[in-house]
Amino acid sequence: MYRNKLIRKLLLIVLFSIINGPANTQSNVPVYSYTILKEYPHNKNSFTQGLFYENGTIYESTGQKGYSRVYKYALNGKRTPQIHKLDSKYFGEGLTVLDGKIFQITWLSSTGFIYDKYSLRPIKTFHYTTEGWGLTHNSKELIMSDGTSTLYFLEPATLRVVHTISVTADNIPVKDINELEYINGMIYANIWKTQKIAIIDPQTGNIIQWLDLTGLLDYTPHKKTPGVLNGIAYNPENDSLIVTGKYWPKMFEIKIVKGH
Repeated sequence: MYRNKLIRKLLLIVLFSIINGPANTQSNVPVYSYTILKEYPHNKNSFTQGLFYENGTIYESTGQKGYSRVYKYALNGKRTPQIHKLDSKYFGEGLTVLDGKIFQITWLSSTGFIYDKYSLRPIKTFHYTTEGWGLTHNSKELIMSDGTSTLYFLEPATLRVVHTISVTADNIPVKDINELEYINGMIYANIWKTQKIAIIDPQTGNIIQWLDLTGLLDYTPHKKTPGVLNGIAYNPENDSLIVTGKYWPKMFEIKIVKGH
């Protein structure tokens, strides 16, 4: 009896496939690769959450309670880093620099901080209603992720959400959006626990390209050295990306290569 039911089920599946045609499993989103331009040292004890580059300087936010920091250091390593330590109750997350200020968010505390970018002196605390994951800006608005498929656009002066977008690929929502960087009109986003960066149209939320960084530095999930890919900074001088990950011993400056 069980055998007859199984045969009938298989026949129905075949008949459905004949009528409806094969499922479309091919993604329409192109996948790009990379080439390495240069490697830089990176603190292998840093649980990297946010990365930003400006005029030879790296600004970095790190996570884990008791170990969350804001770092400011020369990309070439020739300057002693400036460090601001967060209170141990905070788990640092994304970071960006806008109008002479550093904006940093935290994970579950719904609390963000604004610092003077020159001294790292705290200026202001702000609050939001979601989790905090990644942070960037488009010169006019801050853009924040919270681990879902939603991106939030905030007015920098008031920190009020002015609008949101839903991120999709092939009309399917993409969640686990993490560290962000705004580059030439597009939002680049790490996707948590993957080796891919999504390139997102901020007008529609559609992922228009994937950047596959497989092989850049192998990682083992849930182990300290090295951790997952996380951290995207843009170097306009070379039109290149500077990328790293959690507990990575290196940062890589890369160029995007079209096609796999």
